Amino acid sequence: MSLQALQDALTAAGLAGEWVARSEPASIDVGKGAYVLALELVRRLNLDFSKFTGSTLEPGWYVYLGSARGPGGLAARLQRHFRADKKLHWHIDRLTTEAAQLGGLVVPGGHECALRETLQQRPEFELALPGFGSTDCRRCPSHLLRLRPC
Repeated sequence: MSLQALQDALTAAGLAGEWVARSEPASIDVGKGAYVLALELVRRLNLDFSKFTGSTLEPGWYVYLGSARGPGGLAARLQRHFRADKKLHWHIDRLTTEAAQLGGLVVPGGHECALRETLQQRPEFELALPGFGSTDCRRCPSHLLRLRPC
């Protein structure tokens, strides 16, 4: 599975926005909105934190749906996700530090729950881990989805 296959699946789902590569974080607009963080795990990841201890994520492409409405907006949030040297604060930090590839689709004015709902309706995506990244969300079962292997 390739990054292009993931980008094609996002396009097929009708998601519109600017794609930002890990190597180009300076190009991110500083506005507020939502984002799709794409990450590739090349090896099995055994989780050992909070309620996810004992859970496993298999190799493949994952998308995390997030929002950035605070100071710095989308630019600050994605730049943080792209950094390797950061304090592990959010669930997604454990995955971004293990990812072989990272990229993001910026959706100015978007909402992460609506993005998740759109992708979850597509056959290409499946729920990756219940409760992941959505502990403060009463609407979504998870904000982490996996691109189904071909």
